[in-house]
Amino acid sequence: MTILPLTPQADLAVEVRELTKRFGHFTAVDHVSFSIPRGEIFGLLGPNGAGKTTTMRMLCGILRPTSGSASILGMDVTTHPEEVKQRIGYMSQKFALYDDLTVTENLSFYASIYSVPRVILKDRVDSLVVMSGLQGREKQRTASLSGAWRQRLALACAIVHEPAMLFLDEPTAGVDPISRREFWALIYEMAGRGVTVLATTHYMDEAEYCNTIGMMYNARLIALNDPDTLKESISGTLLEVECDDPARAEELLRSKPGITSVNQHGLILHVFCADSSMKMDIQSLLDVKGIQVSRVEQVIPSLEDAFVTMVHEESIGG
Repeated sequence: MTILPLTPQADLAVEVRELTKRFGHFTAVDHVSFSIPRGEIFGLLGPNGAGKTTTMRMLCGILRPTSGSASILGMDVTTHPEEVKQRIGYMSQKFALYDDLTVTENLSFYASIYSVPRVILKDRVDSLVVMSGLQGREKQRTASLSGAWRQRLALACAIVHEPAMLFLDEPTAGVDPISRREFWALIYEMAGRGVTVLATTHYMDEAEYCNTIGMMYNARLIALNDPDTLKESISGTLLEVECDDPARAEELLRSKPGITSVNQHGLILHVFCADSSMKMDIQSLLDVKGIQVSRVEQVIPSLEDAFVTMVHEESIGG
């Protein structure tokens, strides 16, 4: 696993040690450890079922860990779950907005839940409307908002009490790419004000926004570092192969000595091999088998390449 150096405990917003959750004989989270410095954006990246949401629910005090420990803003999630809930913001995959209420009514409702003083309630709601770009929609019923605007409102409701720690569970699932970028601009703005953010996602491009990424697979944390270091940690050379029969080419290349992995990205193959000298070997092999090759060129690995490679190594190791 690629691991970051330790951060002094006083500077940590989140500290997780050997956190584990079992449901009967099924292990949903398996001895996960990581920490998040205050004011940073941390991403838990992985496919559905990897254990991301279960990990987050334990950190939010919603689920009790089977074993291990976790502290949020200096509070133990097992012994002080209610105190944790009051100090954090939490936006789940299906945030409970009330469709029959307007934008400002939803904000006011959540402000009352978090005991925002009435004397500052109007100013707080007004500032959140501006921050989330909902001006002109204040009196619009939530049911009539698009997915992207509902997402912005959900975020505003989650931070109405100005928490120092924000948890976002797949916050942009089902939202178009432009709206996702605009949403992350809001997250950056909050991090710039000192808010610590933990977000789960299966979108590789979103993970690039994070200071640190924890890659989860089969309930375990298989890598932990910043995005650039994770990409640079991949050994070997990545070749991009474009041809007229990628499925057959993938099958042929998988059995060739010197090639560690082959993954199909649409009509293009990403081939990891020992070094760039294999370009000619790949070209020759596919030519002999009657596969027309448009190009074979070396490219810089993406975060998705890093994740696929690490999953492959984890599967072999397991």
